[in-house]
Amino acid sequence: MGILNVTPDSFSDGGRFSSPPEAVRHGLEMVGDGADVVDVGGESTRPGSRGVDEAAEVARVLPVIEELARRCPSAAVSVDTSKAGVARAALAAGACLVNDVTAGRDPAMFDVVAAHGAGIVLMHMRGDPRTMQADTGYSDVVAEVHEFLADRAAAAIAAGIAPDGVMLDPGIGFGKDVEGNLRLLAALPDLAALGHPVVVGASRKSFIARLGAGEAPESRLAGSLAAIAGTVRLPRVVVRVHDVAETVRFLTVLGALEGAA
Repeated sequence: MGILNVTPDSFSDGGRFSSPPEAVRHGLEMVGDGADVVDVGGESTRPGSRGVDEAAEVARVLPVIEELARRCPSAAVSVDTSKAGVARAALAAGACLVNDVTAGRDPAMFDVVAAHGAGIVLMHMRGDPRTMQADTGYSDVVAEVHEFLADRAAAAIAAGIAPDGVMLDPGIGFGKDVEGNLRLLAALPDLAALGHPVVVGASRKSFIARLGAGEAPESRLAGSLAAIAGTVRLPRVVVRVHDVAETVRFLTVLGALEGAA
């Protein structure tokens, strides 16, 4: 899953692809590099960020989604949003997946996704992007995150979303400290055991810098690849990344080594 932020303030690439032609061009490049999904987001969820209204978010993502859906029939287009109204517009424009960092906090979200026969990514986040790093303490981060995601998956299915269309994301970097992120990455097989595809978004996250593996976001490729190495052992997994070509090469070789072993 290639990350395509059409925002001025995302933590890693804010402002680089804020115009529709630039965003579409980058989305096409990611598909050419091997992305199976292009995830288009119009609202930053970096720590400390503030939201935008629905109209502004729709205006940012809709022209990009429409053009990518038209020009890339072989790849899926996803919308990264927590607003049911944005999801509705994006799905009508050709998206087939909603990536919701709030796991359906908008009470209309599940009904919108179900009505379009679409899939949804349910992510764990404590609080919201503005406040999520204020409290990163858990009694047992793995148990609490997995319990939350299991509950939200059950709610999504009860609302009519197909079980295979429900994907679970532990929310690396969203309301967790370095230790919590590492524990969740180590416990990905347990998350997969819940029976849903797993989504892992560790690309360029700040915990990589805190481990000494790249201060600036664009210098964290090696750490980003190390963080997803364990995903090659999972039965159904999507990695959400900025560096598509490098990630595809890394996972191709690592998968071959795992197969040989």
